[in-house]
Amino acid sequence: MERKITFNELRKIKDSLPDGSIRQLAREFDVSEETVRNYFGGANYDHGTSVGIHIEPGPNGGIVLLDDASILERAQELISPQPV
Repeated sequence: MERKITFNELRKIKDSLPDGSIRQLAREFDVSEETVRNYFGGANYDHGTSVGIHIEPGPNGGIVLLDDASILERAQELISPQPV
C-alpha cells in the first residue's frame, strides 16, 4: 500500500530504531541491509537496490512516496513501546 511521509519524518523514524533493527528488517523482508537503508533515504545502490521510494522537493526535506509501506510500518512497530 502506498504512503506519503515527509523525508524528515522518515529519517526520524530510522534514527529512532533500536540497535540492530536495520539487520532485523533486512532479514524479515529478505533484502540486504543497504536496501533497508535506501528505503529510509539512503542512496547506496552499489550494495543495495531501489525499493520504490520517490522524493519530491518541498518543506521538511520534501515529500516521500513509498510504493509499499510494509518496512515503514514494521519499523514503527519496533520503536513503539511494547505492552507488558
